[in-house]
Amino acid sequence: MSESGGQLGVMSSAKALSIAEEKGLDLVKIAPQAAPPVCKLMDYGKYKFELNKREKENRRNQKVVNVKEVQLSPSIDTNDFNTKCRNAQKFLRNGDKVRVMVRFRGREVSHSEIGFTLLARFAEQCSEVGSVDRPAKLEGRNMVMFLSPLSQ
Repeated sequence: MSESGGQLGVMSSAKALSIAEEKGLDLVKIAPQAAPPVCKLMDYGKYKFELNKREKENRRNQKVVNVKEVQLSPSIDTNDFNTKCRNAQKFLRNGDKVRVMVRFRGREVSHSEIGFTLLARFAEQCSEVGSVDRPAKLEGRNMVMFLSPLSQ
C-alpha cells in the first residue's frame, strides 16, 4: 500500500524498498505471514508519535475511582453512625466507591444479624447518592458491603 492508502500491486521486496527510499518513507510489513507479504509505505516515526499521543490522550481522559473505607462496630451510637454516613455520602458525591465494614470483636460475631441490619440502615441513609454495589457479606470477623456512586 502507498502512504495515501492506495495499492501499488504485487512486487518484489527489493523494488518496494527502493520505492520507499525514493519517497523518504519506511517499508512496514503489516501481514508478514501472508503469501505474498503485505507491506505499507509510511513514516514509521510519525506513526509511533501519533500512537503515543493517542495513548496519552486516553490516559488523561480516564477517571480514577478510589475506594474509601468506613468502619463501623455493632454497638455504634446514633451520632457516630450519622457522622460515618455523612462521610460516606461525601465520598460518594466525589465519585469514589465506599467499602463499609462492620468489625466484630469477641462473641459479637455470633450476633451477625446486628451487622446486617446496621449495613441495611447505612445503605438506606446513603441511597440518594449511592447504590449497593455488593451486598453485605460476612468474611471471617468482618462484614463487608460496597457502595458505588449513582451515575451523574
